[in-house]
Amino acid sequence: MEADNDTGISEFLLLGLSEEPELQPIIFGLFLCMYLITVLGNLLIILAVSSDSHLHTPMYLFLATLSFADICFTSTTIPKMLWNIQRQSQVITYAGCLTQMFFFILFGGWDDFLLTVMAYDRFVAICHPLHYTVTINPRLCGLLVLVSWVISVLNSLLQTLTVLRLSFRANVEIPHFFCEFNQVVGQACSDTFLNDMVMYFGIVLLGGAPLAGILYSYSKIVSSIRRISSAQGRYKAFSTCASHLSVVSLFYCTILGVYLSSAAPQSSH
Repeated sequence: MEADNDTGISEFLLLGLSEEPELQPIIFGLFLCMYLITVLGNLLIILAVSSDSHLHTPMYLFLATLSFADICFTSTTIPKMLWNIQRQSQVITYAGCLTQMFFFILFGGWDDFLLTVMAYDRFVAICHPLHYTVTINPRLCGLLVLVSWVISVLNSLLQTLTVLRLSFRANVEIPHFFCEFNQVVGQACSDTFLNDMVMYFGIVLLGGAPLAGILYSYSKIVSSIRRISSAQGRYKAFSTCASHLSVVSLFYCTILGVYLSSAAPQSSH
């Protein structure tokens, strides 16, 4: 094992979703379309919020920030995947892998915190409507966005720095289309105990705590909606949360799918 160690490794190989040559054009076209739709859709949201003064409210400002984070989040992985397919290459440099990992964790964590902040915004709007304008003021909005950004940066920096201490064998193959943290650490040939502890800490910080906050907010929201006497009032209150609930469900289900697939035995199929 020690003879195979290469602490000066310069590149990794990203195996992608499939190694079948006939599937590469299909994968390229599918992901290119999804990426363009994601970027253009989020840019339209940002443009709409910034250009319409009626949308300069906390809910829409959080939405515009989430759209910006989402563009950055997808841009950390998909362009490199498309570039590799186009060039018929699987190579990513060691520095590029660490950079991709840093920004992926950063913007993924920021997405998560912003979804939690938006849940809190809906909680105050529905459960304490008379205090909404006082509680959710511009200063608090800016502070919530800033704090979520700082925590995400610190967590991402900590996660990435722990990878620097690891050594890898030559020709490391990552069974994914991007440098997913768990997959990269799993390819190390040195002790990964510290990395595992930092990863679990990040899961609790960026997964458990925000999810608990979202679930608590919506438990209070549902309780408040049930006390509304008119059906029209209940529908109006719920409609303001439906899109946010959809995004939260998609976000956490995707994360769960990624990490379950990472833990499952790998096969070319």
